[in-house]
Order: sequence, then C-alpha cells, then structure tokens
Amino acid sequence: MRSLRSRIWYHLLRRKLAQQRALNLPLAEARALSDKNSARLFRIPAGISTESARIQGRDGEWLRPDGPCTAGLLLYLHGGAYVQGSVTTHRGLAARLALAARTPAFIVNYRLAPEHPFPAGLDDAAAVYRALQLSQPGKPIAIVGDSAGGGLTVATALRIRDQGGAAPAALALLSPWTDLTLGNATHQSKAAVDPFFPDSTALGLAAKAYASAHDLRLPLISPQFADLGGLPPTLIHVGDDEALLDDSRILAEKMIAQGTAAQIEVYPHMWHVWQALCGRFPEANHSVCAIGAFLKSHLEQAAR
Repeated sequence: MRSLRSRIWYHLLRRKLAQQRALNLPLAEARALSDKNSARLFRIPAGISTESARIQGRDGEWLRPDGPCTAGLLLYLHGGAYVQGSVTTHRGLAARLALAARTPAFIVNYRLAPEHPFPAGLDDAAAVYRALQLSQPGKPIAIVGDSAGGGLTVATALRIRDQGGAAPAALALLSPWTDLTLGNATHQSKAAVDPFFPDSTALGLAAKAYASAHDLRLPLISPQFADLGGLPPTLIHVGDDEALLDDSRILAEKMIAQGTAAQIEVYPHMWHVWQALCGRFPEANHSVCAIGAFLKSHLEQAAR
C-alpha cells in the first residue's frame, strides 16, 4: 500500500516543480537554483565522510561510509537531462546509495550540454572509470546513474565493452533516460501523473542540446537502440507514475533478450527518481536499500 508520506511528498513536489517551470529561467539560473535547493533538501546523511577530488580533469567528490566497506568502488553519474545536475544536486542520493552498498562512491561533474554536447559527458565518464581502475587496481567498480545519468551509465558500459576494457561489476539504473527520440508510449500515457515531465518539451530541448548534430538514435546517445548483449548484471528501478517508464521497461526487455542479466522493479505510484527523498518515506528507503544490496553482492562476488 502506498504510504501517506509518499502521497504528501508527491503533491508537494508536483506543486514546486510547476512553480519552477512557470519561472522559465535561463539555463544558468535554473542550474544555480537547482544547486541551491538541492543543498538544502538533500543533505549528506550521517556516517559519510566527504573529500573533494579531481580525476581526469573533472571535479568530483568521494563519499565514504564510516566503518567496514566492500573492497569495491561506485562511480555515480548524476541526472539532469544532460544539461543540468552536479555533485551538489546529487551528493545526498549518491551518499545514501554508498551507505546502503557499504562502498565508497565517487560522484563526478561530467561536462554538460549545450556548452559540451555529446560525446563530452560520455568521454568524461569513461575516462574517470578507466582512471579509477588504474589508480586502484584489483578493486571492482560498479556504475550507478539516475535519469540521464542512467542512460550515460549504459552508454559508458557499452563503450567499455566495445573497446575491450574490463567491465564494471554491475550497473544500477534509477529511472534511466534511454531513448532521446522520446518515442516511447508512456511520454503520453503517463504525462498527467508525472510531476517532472507533464509534457515532452523540456526533454525534447535537452535531447537536441545534448545530441547536437548527431542522430538521436545513435546507440551511445539512446542506448535503447544498442546491441545490449554482454553487459554487466543490471538492476533497474523505475516508478509507475513517470513518463520514462517505458525507457526502463524496453531497455530491460532488450537486455534480457540479448543475454544480459537484467532485473527491473516497477514501484507503484512512484515518480521520477523518488529515491532522492530517501529518509523521508518508506518507498524511497526500500528502493535505496534494495539497490545497495544488489551492488554490495556483486562487488563482493567480483572481489573474490
């Protein structure tokens, strides 16, 4: 049964996001407002130590759980439709997942469009992954991403596979954006209940900014159209009340059909990346704990 607290947060979030859309802020101001609001709302939980770092020319932050940890690492790729998002907006969620997985996480500020369109963000994610491998040999690495960061996680794994690199131990995807053509049916069928994307305008503009002159169906831009065989074990969590629901369902179906060990869990009545509110209602807590357990298990297996 849906919790009362999740109902309250849904309506609060829906109203706040509608107010923000009405402001129609320029991108630079929208980014600054998102950073400001996130720093207040999504605080780093107790039991995490932080350390700023720069890897392969990209700023980021280590989020290390206190006490015993797995022998592995997490690389966290934030969401924001490839045009927004930062360490500031997503460190709270990344820290919760690091705690749940009992694994240190590095969250990176990859380059954003339109200033740096595809493949800049992918280049950054792949370069940071390789640098982590080289600097900490023998430690298995799992990649985690939400929304656009979820799509970027799959694209990074595809590039690693195609270049013959050592594969991540696992992938965890939270409401991933995997079809930038916006061709999946839930963009229409779920629009009325989605607090983030009541229409496709914002996502359409972001997709064009990210892809620039490239075809939106390019597999490293829209992994839904990729050959998805030979990827690491993958866990996908998505809400039933979000426009990107089909992006997750179709990705999971294709992964499984092409031989990748993929699992998907659809949470009733949940919205886009509801896990960001972990600590505030049970459905968010449950998802973060389940993702953490999945990551911990696969990192421990890979370390043996």
